[in-house]
Amino acid sequence: MVEPPPIVEMTVEHWAYPTQLAERPGVGAPDTLWALGNASILRHPMLALFCSVRCPGNIILKTYDLVCALRNAQALVIGGFHSPMEKECLRLLLRGEQPVIVCPARGIQRMRVPAAWRGPIEEGRLLVLSPFEEKRRRPTVALSEKRNRFVAALADQVFIPYASPRGKTERLAREILGWGRPVLTFQGDRNDNLVQLGAIPLGLEQILDRLTERQHG
Repeated sequence: MVEPPPIVEMTVEHWAYPTQLAERPGVGAPDTLWALGNASILRHPMLALFCSVRCPGNIILKTYDLVCALRNAQALVIGGFHSPMEKECLRLLLRGEQPVIVCPARGIQRMRVPAAWRGPIEEGRLLVLSPFEEKRRRPTVALSEKRNRFVAALADQVFIPYASPRGKTERLAREILGWGRPVLTFQGDRNDNLVQLGAIPLGLEQILDRLTERQHG
């Protein structure tokens, strides 16, 4: 059995520490991050993905198609991958060869690494990243909210396929838009709440073109 790589403690002086954290309004740059895997992934442009727990069937299908296309385009996706739709997206992404960043809402120092993550970590295309100390061993609502802000601050672009009205993901979208950061979503009346907040509604091909252009241009 291959031993997993060691957890790397990254202070702001570390070569891979993401300097964009200090530049994002609304999120403080943590003094230390903990990383498991290939830290050089942090140098790539990132797309943050968030989705509510309950997601309409037509949006599930659109998101499935988009994530498969992003995987084939070698786009880097970052997220907590906690909701059912987000977990399915991670499963699809790990089938590809592109880099992925997973940010658990807990410390990773003693975390049991899921079997599906081990191969991608060893291959250098999966990075597990956390701003939380070792004592934070269980995800909580507060840690999840802090993690989501952290993910959004790291990313160059934010995509939300669906946010339940008055739910946590909608509140996160409102906060990100309040920072002056764009949020992309699918066109359609199921996302009227996001559009009214200021999210940019696009068709699947438009979203894919915009995301891959930013990541490869």
